[in-house]
Amino acid sequence: MNLSLSIDVNRSFRIATSVFFFIAGITFASWASRIPDIKNQLHLNDAGWGSVLFALPVGLMCSLPISGWAVAKFTSRKVLIFAALLYPLTLTLIGLATAVWQLVGILFFFGLWSNMFNIAVNTQAVGVENLYGRSIMASFHGLWSLAGFSGSAIGSFLVSKGMPPFFHFSLICAGTVVLVLASYRYTLPKDIGNTNQPVFAKPDAYIWKLGLIAFASLVSEGTMFDWSGIYFEKVVAVPKAYTTFGLVAFMSTMAGGRLAADWVVTRIGVTKVLQGSGVIITTGLLLSVLFPNIVTATIGFLLVGVGVSSVVPLVYGLAGKSKTMSPGVALAAVSTIGFLGFLVGPPMIGFIAQAASLRWSFTLIAVLGFGTTLLASKTRNM
Repeated sequence: MNLSLSIDVNRSFRIATSVFFFIAGITFASWASRIPDIKNQLHLNDAGWGSVLFALPVGLMCSLPISGWAVAKFTSRKVLIFAALLYPLTLTLIGLATAVWQLVGILFFFGLWSNMFNIAVNTQAVGVENLYGRSIMASFHGLWSLAGFSGSAIGSFLVSKGMPPFFHFSLICAGTVVLVLASYRYTLPKDIGNTNQPVFAKPDAYIWKLGLIAFASLVSEGTMFDWSGIYFEKVVAVPKAYTTFGLVAFMSTMAGGRLAADWVVTRIGVTKVLQGSGVIITTGLLLSVLFPNIVTATIGFLLVGVGVSSVVPLVYGLAGKSKTMSPGVALAAVSTIGFLGFLVGPPMIGFIAQAASLRWSFTLIAVLGFGTTLLASKTRNM
């Protein structure tokens, strides 16, 4: 294969993988943008909503061992196509839920397909990064965030127009299915990396550290997705049309931070980027807690977006290069640990908010977010 043909092939792999990251981002952000509407439709208080949200990360956690095994056995390409069709289809079902038990069941499967999609697409990204021979993982996650920003903005517009969630979600589903059909043939047919390692293996100390760094960041990220709209509605007390301002602000800087992260990492190193991330997360959350008006809260959420932007892609990139586990299994192991933040964060916010206030809940998340800095400082050779 000549050099120009090789470059074209690698570019095709990169574009296709980017499209699937975009699909994942716009699907999740579409759900997040309608959370206040769905909560109000079901007449749930904060504690009740926190309990409902528990179903999504439970589904996610249940999928983790399945996802790692499936990617290792069937290749990430096949798993990716399967999950990329079921994930947005399940999104449409959320819009049809009229009872709490229905929403709980649908969110369980939404979380299941979400993480299967996540493991498969990140395994693809590790392979493409290996072909390029340099850091490009953060740019893939930047596309996820850009899609999330787009999904949040579309959601905000459709909320202002009074469109019901089901019709909103159906439009998103139709668009993503078209993208899957147009792009799947250009994904990596075989996973590149250390695929000869066991399908099931105990995470070593290094994988544990990466997982805990991801946990500290993801508990903050999950809070933004699930509670930013409600925080702006109840604490910042903005008009209904502005409840998505915080989410849009968060998603915009998370996208920008990820698109710039590869450049920054090349110049100052992974450890310093992760250390700075925790400081920025904590600063942003505390700013929104101490000064809960629309300007300062929006600035605070902008900072949280910057802080969380590079943590997960950098941790995933490091995990995918594990010498003791295959890429899919290593990613699943880190996700198992890291996404416990999604498991405990949103429900914990609801329970604390019911007992005290949302501001106290966000203060606790600010403290947990600083764990990214502390853990990165104790992890060498990254």
